[in-house]
This record gives sequence, structure tokens and C-alpha cells, in this order.
Amino acid sequence: MRMSDMPAKPDILLVDDVPENLRLLHGMLGEAGYSVRGVRSGDMALTVMETKPPDLILLDVMMPELDGFETCKRLKADAETRDIPVIFLTATVETEDIVHGFELGAVDYVTKPFNATELLARVHTHLEIQRLRRELEQYNEQLEQKVQERTAEVRAAHQILERQAKELEGRDRLSHAQM
Repeated sequence: MRMSDMPAKPDILLVDDVPENLRLLHGMLGEAGYSVRGVRSGDMALTVMETKPPDLILLDVMMPELDGFETCKRLKADAETRDIPVIFLTATVETEDIVHGFELGAVDYVTKPFNATELLARVHTHLEIQRLRRELEQYNEQLEQKVQERTAEVRAAHQILERQAKELEGRDRLSHAQM
């Protein structure tokens, strides 16, 4: 995705089976200037990915059917969604769960109850990292294109020099033969 393709307001997908949590987060993030969508299950989150992937996902761990860990695992296994930052936002505070979340590819792990200011700072930080990563990818693509162009120019110049060298060599032989 190019910088020009990014929405003016970063799009955040909330995934939590508790409607009150979705309302609270939707209000808080909306007031902070983000475009916010909420779904109540991991399955719904995966379905949303097919039509309009978000810029960042806040994902609860403890949900019925498809929990947050499995949802994250599936997101990270898909080339289309693997680069979307996932922040776990959950009441699960066990160290092994936190480590497992990071092993699955989450960029952050915030425990409930959370501090709104801290959560907003983390969301902002990870969106900024994502923006910079995309910008770096774009610059790398431009640099690769320039390298290919310059390589083609050097090859063309090399062929011209080889032809000129052969011509000079031929002239030199002719010159020696005439002498």
C-alpha cells in the first residue's frame, strides 16, 4: 500500500465479544480521531479482512469459538493481513499468555483494565511504526527501480564501449597491415 492509498484517518478494528468494551473503545478512539469498526468475534474479524483490512487491530484474547490467539495466528499466516499490527487488549495477565501473544506476531499486549492515555499512546506509536514501515517499503521500491535503470544504462554503455574497442582494434590491425 502506498502512502497516497492510506486513509486520512487510520482505521482501527476492535475485536471483543463484550458490547460494553466495544462501545467504550469505539468512543475513546473515535474522539481521538480514528476511524473505528467493531466486531464481536474472531470469525467476524477474519471476514472483515477479506473486504477492508484495517490499519491496526485491537484484539481480545478470551472470546467464545475462535479466541484471540487463534485469530491472530490466522491473520499472521495470511500474506494479505500479516503486516497489520495486532495489539492484544485482554484481562489475561499470565506471563505465558503474554509471551504466546508476542510469539504469534502481536506488536503489543495491554491488560484490562487499561489506562486510556496509555492505550492511545500505544495505538499511535504502532500506527506510526506501520506508516514508517510502509514509507520505507515505498522508498526501497523506488531505489530498486533506480538501481535497475542504472544497471541497464551501465550495460548499454558497456556494450557501446565494447563495440568501440573492437572498432579501434580493427583499425589498429588495418593500420599495422598497411605499414
